[in-house]
Amino acid sequence: EKRTVAQIEKNGYPDSIYMNAAKIFQSIHTEKSEDKMQVRYGDNSESPTMAFKDEHSKRVSYELAFNTLKYQDLLEEVLLDSHTYPCYSIPDELTSLLVVMLYDLQDRKFKKRKIFAEEELVAEVQEIGNYLYRYMTKLAAALARCRIKYDALSIEYFVPETVWKQEQRASTLPLCFWINTLKISLEDVIRDLEMKGFTKVESVSDFDHYTYAVDQQCRDVLVFPSSLRELLLNLDLFADYKLLLQ
Repeated sequence: EKRTVAQIEKNGYPDSIYMNAAKIFQSIHTEKSEDKMQVRYGDNSESPTMAFKDEHSKRVSYELAFNTLKYQDLLEEVLLDSHTYPCYSIPDELTSLLVVMLYDLQDRKFKKRKIFAEEELVAEVQEIGNYLYRYMTKLAAALARCRIKYDALSIEYFVPETVWKQEQRASTLPLCFWINTLKISLEDVIRDLEMKGFTKVESVSDFDHYTYAVDQQCRDVLVFPSSLRELLLNLDLFADYKLLLQ
């Protein structure tokens, strides 16, 4: 089951994640003044109602929404430059879904996502997906023109400086995981980590590759180097809620 989740992420997301990410983005996107507003997102007054399949789906939905927010200006420019927006068959209420799915599409190098047999399809996601696929060549060309226009080697160039600095700081901070003592003991977690090649050290100053430390103030917290984030999030300990990311 875990292998299937990883495979889905590599090839795109289930429809429900796009819908939840779009609802989150709808409530957090940057509102522009009327004279500068070229892309319209519809009514933003109601709080979104979301149903997450599990904690993993929730994390991925928020991650997708906030990644879209970082590149909102670029994504809007790509839509306008490629003349795929405005589209009168797509109401303003689905613009957030359009932008979220465009971010994901460019992140996958404009390759079609795979649909899995067990996935529950959502009509709006299928409609927007088919629309984007129809204009993939124009969208990719528009993104390339934007990069040339701003002399950008990658889309990371378009992240606002304040956000970039925050991400740089966050990327250097150690990762803290709570041990869910209702499911597992500290000793069993340590045994599991050692079987996977991790080495326990005394403090964060001793970190080196696959190492971790037990928090000196709270024995139910383990601290890891930030570089191990993706590896840790794919461990069974995390998938089974035995370790909880702080």
